[in-house]
Amino acid sequence: MKKFLLLVGIAVEIFVSAQDIKKDSVVVDTVKHWSVLGKNTLMFNQAAFSNWVGGGANNVGWLAGIDYNLTYEKDKDLWENIIIMGYGQNNTKGVGTRKTQDVLNISTNYGRQFSKSWYISSGASLQSQFSAGYEDGNNPEAKKISNFMAPGYFNMGLGVTYRPDDNLTVTLRPVNGRWTFVLDTDLQKAGNYGLKADGDSSLLQFGFLGNAVYKVKLMENVNLTNTASVFSNYLDHPERLVLAYGAVLNLKINKYISSNITVDVLYDHNQIKKTQLKQTLGIGLAYTLNNGVKRSDRKDNQWWIKK
Repeated sequence: MKKFLLLVGIAVEIFVSAQDIKKDSVVVDTVKHWSVLGKNTLMFNQAAFSNWVGGGANNVGWLAGIDYNLTYEKDKDLWENIIIMGYGQNNTKGVGTRKTQDVLNISTNYGRQFSKSWYISSGASLQSQFSAGYEDGNNPEAKKISNFMAPGYFNMGLGVTYRPDDNLTVTLRPVNGRWTFVLDTDLQKAGNYGLKADGDSSLLQFGFLGNAVYKVKLMENVNLTNTASVFSNYLDHPERLVLAYGAVLNLKINKYISSNITVDVLYDHNQIKKTQLKQTLGIGLAYTLNNGVKRSDRKDNQWWIKK
């Protein structure tokens, strides 16, 4: 009997110890520092006419794009990387093929937290396009006005980042270098994109850069992402602000199909002394990758929510 009780006591002790080990392992495994949020899209549009009194031209188009956000969060470190690429074409009978979308945008920003939601940060970004653009609705027979890295914009600077949650990020860089590249020799003319002389391939500016991203969930499966930026050159006409605003309205139909409406507004005195506007609408295949749990998603870090 004594031996039996001794064996039961040992078994109970082992069981309790195993439960403690299991509990500790669960706590450790819930911490993830890398998160990946990505969206891949492929959209098509088509129209056909036959003896249609209202008129119209047969056309077919496509648009492909990726939008990825890779974020590392650990202790006081925050490192966010954004990759946005998109390209699209439309072929209309009697007109030919025209480019409808062309964007290349890569950025990285590292911050070290010094207060709640505030980070000392530094970062860089690259903006350009993939292929040539022309006047007269991207007509290849018209005058060429842009190309890959013509212009291309590279920013690098130091400042502060405010990020209370995943829906709002504001970065202010009072120290920022902005390089404009024009690598197409046909476009290296004085005045093009601010170039000072014929044959110049780049222009360096030094000033203030501000960026903001604000995401809003309007309703279930309907999300709006707003982006805005402003740049002022300290050394030459600081009043000539480079202003940009973009909005992406995403309407998710199901897991694999969604619709996007985009609006982009830009004013850059060195490009053209007019406000530029671009709008697109598309519906098609979309696949979203969401892998990882951001630190700011965890309840024990959401200090701004009343518990």
